[in-house]
Order: sequence, then structure tokens, then C-alpha cells
Amino acid sequence: MPETTEKTLKLAIPKGSLEGPTLDLLAKAGYDVYVSSRGLRPSSNDPELDLYLIRAQEVARYIDQGFLDCGITGLDWASEFDGNLVDLAELPFSRASAMPTRWVLVVPEDSPIQKPEDLQGKRIATEGVAITERYLKSKGIEAEVEFSWGATEVKVPDLVDAIVDVTETGSSIKANKLRIVDTLLTSFPHFYASPAAAADPWKRQKMERLVLLLKAALEARDKVGLKMNLPADKLSALLEKLPAMRRPTVSQLSEEGWIAVETVIHEKVVRDIIPTLKELGAEGIIEYPLNKIVP
Repeated sequence: MPETTEKTLKLAIPKGSLEGPTLDLLAKAGYDVYVSSRGLRPSSNDPELDLYLIRAQEVARYIDQGFLDCGITGLDWASEFDGNLVDLAELPFSRASAMPTRWVLVVPEDSPIQKPEDLQGKRIATEGVAITERYLKSKGIEAEVEFSWGATEVKVPDLVDAIVDVTETGSSIKANKLRIVDTLLTSFPHFYASPAAAADPWKRQKMERLVLLLKAALEARDKVGLKMNLPADKLSALLEKLPAMRRPTVSQLSEEGWIAVETVIHEKVVRDIIPTLKELGAEGIIEYPLNKIVP
């Protein structure tokens, strides 16, 4: 067990669909978090972190009330709660992909509702009541909004006229023979803090360092390092053929006429680059994974 410390930062990890991706991101940032099958108080390899596993919908409220110093939750759930939060960073990751979460207005494929204004006097079910009510107000539409505890898709058209639900790719909406009418909100997770924690010098520094490492881990996503030995007279040709490598690290080798080149590229283009490198005479090509890139 890690040693105890007098200074601790109370940090909320979102329980639910964001839990796994958040734990993976923390691990890449250097924070190994250990969650038991039933426990809601994870431990980690940082004794200065006091961790709580809390539903994403509740994180903002507990930060605002001062029970937590900070936490990670979606912009959507934070906007559902009308509280006083300090937004330290957007963290562009999602539950199933790198795409943002979208709150969308959805109706059955054969519904007569074709545009938002057609919702006038209709009933809408959603878990994001505040998001939906703000949207309707912004468009001057009066409609009844009811809270849905889940399985919202099955409520149309028998129980309600439309739903507002969360999606990333839209595949489940199509699978349920539903149609998107409009997008209400696009959301990524954010790192939020309470005003009191943000005003505390030690906690502020701790949070900013944590955010720095989380953003560095996200920056390294889908990228790899690539190093090789290359004939010195081929460097210009390399840069011409591979414009993504405009700023590689180049160093002289002990053998005259050869240089070492090192760079960072997107993993998806490696398969096309390596044969090109060989054609240019590169040797000792090494691809290696990255955990963090700090700009």
C-alpha cells in the first residue's frame, strides 16, 4: 500500500461508460488506479490522490458542494447541473471512440416530425432534461419534457413523440429504425474543479500537473515513434517524400555519411512509410509506442 500523506486531492472518476476509457487514460498518464469489483473507493500509485468512483451525472454536483476537489465528467453532465465549477481542461476522448458524444433529437423513421419546430406541443423523453429544455427555449418551442431512466429508444412512438439521447456514431439509432432530426449538444469529458480547490495553491498545482499529463497522454494517442539510420545524402529526399516529418531529430553517426533520424508520426501511416524508407536506403528502422507527448 502507498504511504499516507497529509495533503490529498479528492478526485472523482466517472463510473459507467466513461470509467474504462478514463482509467486507461490515467494509466497512460502514469497513474495506475486499482478498482475492486464492488468498491467505489479506488486506490492508486499516487498517495496524494483520494479517489472516488461516482456516476458521471453526479460528479459536478459533489464538486460544487465541496465534497470533492475535482473530477472528470462530460461537458453534457456538467451543463445539466447549474453549479459553480472551474473548467481546467477539455479532454477529447469518449466511451467508445475518439469522437465526441452527441445529444441528438430522435424520432422514428416514419415520424411526421421533420424539423425541431414540429415538436410544438409534443412529448419528449430524455435523461438530459436541462439540456433539452434549454434547447427548446432557444428555439421558442413549447413541449413537455419528461425524465427517462434509460432504454429511451423503446419509448417512441408509443409513449412519447420524440427522444433526446446520446450517441457517438449513430449506429444504434439506425439499428433501432430511428432518425436524427437535430443535434443539441456536442460533448467531450472535461476536468472540473471546485472554486475552493482551484484557489488552494497546493491543490491547484497538483491538478494542473495532472491535467498536463492527461493531455500529454491524449496527444500521444494513435501516434508512434520512428527511428532509423539513413544515408546523409538522402535526408532531403526523405523530407520531400514525407512532409509529415518536417521536424525530425537528426544526429550524426560515427560512420561518415550516415545520420540517425527520429520522429513521431501517426500509427496508421507507418505501413506506407516503412517501405519508402527502405527504398531510400534506411537501415535499423525501429517503431516504438508512445505514452505521452508534451508540446
